[in-house]
Amino acid sequence: MFTGMDNPNDRRSARAAALATELRAAFGKLKRRLREQASVGDLTPSQVSVLLRLEKDSAATASSLARAEGMRPQSMAAVVAALEAAGLVSGAPDPKDGRQTLLSLTDACRKWVQEGRAARQDWLSRTIAARLTIQEQDQVAAAVALLARLIED
Repeated sequence: MFTGMDNPNDRRSARAAALATELRAAFGKLKRRLREQASVGDLTPSQVSVLLRLEKDSAATASSLARAEGMRPQSMAAVVAALEAAGLVSGAPDPKDGRQTLLSLTDACRKWVQEGRAARQDWLSRTIAARLTIQEQDQVAAAVALLARLIED
């Protein structure tokens, strides 16, 4: 009887789809657990995304942030205003165009980001050491190398 899975390519595709589902679920749970380790407070996903972009790019105008984030300028203005009010972002005149304001992370925000990363790294390191044998850690290392191949450009 034909089951639809007699073809090796069909089995391979089905296995890949199942792995994709399992990976997304596992990484979603891992992301939530890491988020629990270093609270982002009451920040929205948009605010977190802007902070990460400013950390990566160092400074940007609100309009360039809006384009990069796929947001309307009015929506970005609200995000920036909330981040400024929280003391996480500050603005300074653009030396190339004084009409523009360059936004960047405050020193307090940089410290907060570093502390959050350190807390997540510490939790993950301790959890790996406590729950996985050396052999399992080797397996995770091999899996990480494979996952890196998945996301290479």
